[in-house]
Amino acid sequence: MMQPKTILCYGDSNTWGWNPVGADLFVPDRFPSNVRWTGVLQAALGVGYTVLEEGLSGRTTVFEDPVFGYKNGKEQLIPCLETHRPLDLVIILLGTNDLKKMYGVSPMEIAFGAGALVDMARHSRVGPAGRAPRVLLIAPPPPGKLTGFAEMFEGAEDKAARFGECYAQVAVMYGCAFLNAGEIVVSSDLDGLHWEASEHEKFGQALAGQVRDILSGE
Repeated sequence: MMQPKTILCYGDSNTWGWNPVGADLFVPDRFPSNVRWTGVLQAALGVGYTVLEEGLSGRTTVFEDPVFGYKNGKEQLIPCLETHRPLDLVIILLGTNDLKKMYGVSPMEIAFGAGALVDMARHSRVGPAGRAPRVLLIAPPPPGKLTGFAEMFEGAEDKAARFGECYAQVAVMYGCAFLNAGEIVVSSDLDGLHWEASEHEKFGQALAGQVRDILSGE
């Protein structure tokens, strides 16, 4: 019997499933598993695929959070890969939290941070038979109308507008698959950062086709 293709989704609060409708910054509401884009992706792919969720609110690509700590995606990636091995595909969707004013980095530096994670995954041996897994790098969509997060993310809109081009360059550099989420979903104007349920549905459905294409050659 063939083993299912296993997909790890490594992201932040939008992978965790933060619901922007009536959300509390300190006690956020989480969408049910079947509403989150990872659950939509699982349903769309169906039998033969296992979608694993590794979403952490506030997670960055490679930057240390001096306030809350434990948000550095680079420090957590290898333990996550090793926990869930063997993995056929690793999806990396990070960079939104790198837009926080306190980090003071450019959109290209954020993309390079995501690229560092791609490089780590591609040089790991957590794929089937000790090979490296396939990697899909996703550029986050730009923020919407920032409300409760406006001061924290001051200047984020202009930086995020370049995510698509910057992440695409990094994907070419590291030889991985690429998707620009900004061409599929929009961040909710309720808080400017998170996706409403309809956007999770659109994203999961759109992603399913690309995942099948990536893994069809194996």
